[in-house]
Amino acid sequence: MKSQRVAESAGQRTFVVVLDPGEEALAALTSFAIDQEIGGASLTAIGAFETAAVGWFDFKEKTYRKIPVLEQCEVLSAIGDVAMGDGGKPSLHVHVVLGLSDGTTRGGHLLEGLVRPTLEVALVEAPGRLRRRKRPELGIALIDLET
Repeated sequence: MKSQRVAESAGQRTFVVVLDPGEEALAALTSFAIDQEIGGASLTAIGAFETAAVGWFDFKEKTYRKIPVLEQCEVLSAIGDVAMGDGGKPSLHVHVVLGLSDGTTRGGHLLEGLVRPTLEVALVEAPGRLRRRKRPELGIALIDLET
C-alpha cells in the first residue's frame, strides 16, 4: 500500500491510498485508518479484485447473506465511511458495485476483496469523530449521532 496526503485544511485531511495486488481491501484500509488516527471519514474507490464477497443484509436473520464473486472483477464504484466502532478502533462501512466479465454486476456491502491489480481510494477525513454503535435490535452497527 502506498498513500499520500494530498490536502489539509481546517482539520480535514484528504488522502489518496493505492492498494497493491494481493492486499485484502478492508484489512488494509482499516490498518491505514488506525495508523493515521482517522476517527471519521468518507471514501470512494475504483480498481479491481481477484475475488471478492459482497453481502446483502437479511433483517430477519440479522446477518449478511454472503454473495461470493470468484472471478476477476472491476470495482466500478465503492463508497463508504469510517467511524469509530464499539471497540474504540476505526470501523469501515463500504458498499460496492462489481463488474463481471460478461457485463453483469454484483453489488452490496463489501465483506472482502482481494486486490488485483490495484484499488485507488480517495479518503476525506471529517473534522470531528464519528461513532458507530451496535444496534442489537437490528443486528448491525450504525453511525450514532447522539454521542
